[in-house]
Amino acid sequence: MVPGAPAPTDVDHISALRNVEEALRAFEDGNADLATTQRRVQSVLQSYATEFEADERRAYRADGEAPADGVVVVAADAENAAARVRDLAGAEDADFEVEPL
Repeated sequence: MVPGAPAPTDVDHISALRNVEEALRAFEDGNADLATTQRRVQSVLQSYATEFEADERRAYRADGEAPADGVVVVAADAENAAARVRDLAGAEDADFEVEPL
């Protein structure tokens, strides 16, 4: 890494924010409808989550019963990810597993 350069995660974060801003600007200028804007923003978030890298943390996706199925969280390990999914999705009684993205 070049001294003084932002960390790769910071660059990804900045890039994601710029892409969301572009989508919002297109909506505000009348060049995109709401559904298109939502798809663009969702795509940015999906890409960001899939490529997320940070020291001692990573993205995990839950696979199993609703409401946990498909929930993506960031955690230090699978055990913490499962706990976050249970808390955030209200999935205390759901049967699911978490896998790194």
